[in-house]
Amino acid sequence: MLPEKFFEVLKYEGVVSITTWSDNEAHVTNTWNSYLKVKEDVLLIPAAGMTSTEADIQNNNRVIVTLGAREVEGFNGYQGTGFRLEGTANFIADGPIYDEMYADFPFLKRVLAINIESAKQLL
Repeated sequence: MLPEKFFEVLKYEGVVSITTWSDNEAHVTNTWNSYLKVKEDVLLIPAAGMTSTEADIQNNNRVIVTLGAREVEGFNGYQGTGFRLEGTANFIADGPIYDEMYADFPFLKRVLAINIESAKQLL
């Protein structure tokens, strides 16, 4: 589902925005492109804090993620491109995915796993 251009973006550092919402209030947290891993249309993100994100997901597991990189050419020759991902999320606190992510990011407490339902290139 994810286009090759998305994986090009991940090769460069950039800010990732994770938006969750519940009780009619949005919450946004951030991480870095270099912290993301993808396994079979599931986006894996190390989570050290993200307590508000986790609370939102317990009530509403829908998430929107945006990310980009200026170094990757966008539409019509634009300098830079980005993506908007939508999907459902849960936190993983043990097991093989947790162990694999912990090996690369020993600061994590949990792994935010997002099942990607749509990916749209912006710019």
